[in-house]
Amino acid sequence: MPQHSPFNDGRLLVVAFEGWNDAGEAASGLARRIVDALELSELREIDGERYVDYQFNRPEVGFDDEGERGVQWPRIVLHGPSAEGRPVIGATGAPTERDVFVLVGPEPSRTWRAFCAEIIDLADVYSIDAVVFVGAMLADVPHTRPISVFVSSENATVRAAFDVDKSTYEGPTGILGVLADSMDKAGLTTLSLWASVPHYVHNAPSPKATLSLLDKMEELTDVTVPRGTLLDDAAQWEEGIDALASDDEDMASYIGQLEQARDTVDSPEASGDAIAQEFEQYLRRREHKDGKDGNGAAGEGPWRPPQPPQ
Repeated sequence: MPQHSPFNDGRLLVVAFEGWNDAGEAASGLARRIVDALELSELREIDGERYVDYQFNRPEVGFDDEGERGVQWPRIVLHGPSAEGRPVIGATGAPTERDVFVLVGPEPSRTWRAFCAEIIDLADVYSIDAVVFVGAMLADVPHTRPISVFVSSENATVRAAFDVDKSTYEGPTGILGVLADSMDKAGLTTLSLWASVPHYVHNAPSPKATLSLLDKMEELTDVTVPRGTLLDDAAQWEEGIDALASDDEDMASYIGQLEQARDTVDSPEASGDAIAQEFEQYLRRREHKDGKDGNGAAGEGPWRPPQPPQ
C-alpha cells in the first residue's frame, strides 16, 4: 500500500446504492456496517422527491422507536463523523486522525446528472480527498470459493499505486458508473470495488460478499471495521446453500461445474489456452443443459472474471 495515498491518509467517502448495483445486498450491507461500526452521524439527506421513484422504491408503513405508526420513506443519506463518534482504527490497530464518510440509499431513478452535481458539491463542502465506490454483481461463480472482488480506477496514478486495472466494460451502467465518471471528470480521486455474487442465490443477502468487500476495502484504505457476526453469518450462508444443493442434484452438478472452472482459472499452472478450453467446455455443458446458445463467449479468447457494469 502506498505510504501517502488519499485512500489511507485523507478524508474518505464510501458510496453504495441499493438496487441494480447491489447483488445480495453486499455493497449496501458494507456501507451500513461502516456507519454502525464507526457510529457515524447523519449529515445530509438527499431530497428523495427529486431523484427517487416511489413506485419502484415504495415507502413502507411501520412503527418508530416511540411506537408511533407512520410512513417510512426511502432515504439517501450522507453519513459522517461526529464528536461522539468512534475513532477510525488503522491497520496498526491505533486510532487515526482521518475522517470517513458514507453515502448510502436506494439507487436514484431519475435526473442522474443533477444528482451527480449535488453529490460532487457535497464532496467539495466536506473536503473529500478520495472516493471508493462499492458494488456487487450477479455472476457465474460458485459460493464455495472465495468471493472475487474486481478493483479498478480511471486514475493512472491510482492504478500504478495499487497495481489495479482500468475497466474495459462497455454497455449499460448504473448510478455508480455515472457518478464515478462525473467525479473523475471533476478531478476527484476514485476507486471502484465490485464483488461477484453467485447468481443462483440472488434472492438472499450475501454476508460472504460483504465480508470480501470489507477485506478488500481495509487492504486498500487502511480503515479497519469490526467484523462483528459477519464471519459467522458468512459461514452460515455457505452452509445453508450447501444444504439446498444436497437436495437438488441439478444444482449440485451446476455448482460443481462452476467450481471446476474457477479452480482451473486459479491454478498456478493455468495458461490462457487452458482457461479458454475449460470455459468452452463449461459453455457447451450449459448449452446442452439449457438448449440455448453459449452466448459466443468461447470464441472471444481466454475467459476472464466478469467486468462490472461500470
